[in-house]
Amino acid sequence: MQPFLRSALCILAPWAGMLAAAEAAESAGTAAFTLSALPYAQEALEPYISARTMGFHYTKHHQAYVDNLNKLVAGTPWANGSTLEQVVRESAGKADQGPVFNNAAQSWNHGFFWKSMKPGGGGQPEGRLLEAINKSFGGVEKFKEAFLTAAVAQFGSGWVWLVQEGDSLNIVKTSNADTPLVHGQNALLTCDVWEHAYYLDYQNRRKDFVKAFLDHLVNWEFAASQLK
Repeated sequence: MQPFLRSALCILAPWAGMLAAAEAAESAGTAAFTLSALPYAQEALEPYISARTMGFHYTKHHQAYVDNLNKLVAGTPWANGSTLEQVVRESAGKADQGPVFNNAAQSWNHGFFWKSMKPGGGGQPEGRLLEAINKSFGGVEKFKEAFLTAAVAQFGSGWVWLVQEGDSLNIVKTSNADTPLVHGQNALLTCDVWEHAYYLDYQNRRKDFVKAFLDHLVNWEFAASQLK
């Protein structure tokens, strides 16, 4: 056998084994991770997010991240009882695990995004969360202005988050699959500003989408439940 052919087979063999393991796991119904359930019906956020957008976003995009992750972790220790959070943290910053991180983090981010919204959301936070927002931003309306500004300023695909860092609340942006989970920040809520989150309903009007999120969809009770 030619040396270059032997080298190529050595490189491809682990990936072939991983793919075979993934296909076997899939056929046996033993996927390590499953698509998290939506906390409401796909049409429940209308008219602010259409059932059509939710159908594509949840059953196509989110599902694809979960499916890809299962293929990538098949045959690895991550397939044996690891939580999604563990996979995100343990794969972060490792060049050879970039695909694992991207799909795990996107799976986690999307699950958190669904919980950040509810039918009949918006309004005003209460209690400890309201106090923290007032202290950190000078009021709910100023928080909304800062959150909206950050969302519009995020270049390309990504996320905008309300996070807790110590005694303070901050607004942070992350690109692509990046997540507060790997930066020592406690996420309270997020808005997905990838185009697939809003383009069918809002086209290029990201600002209108995020404003609708803040005024009509945001789940303050969920955000409050995440406070430490």
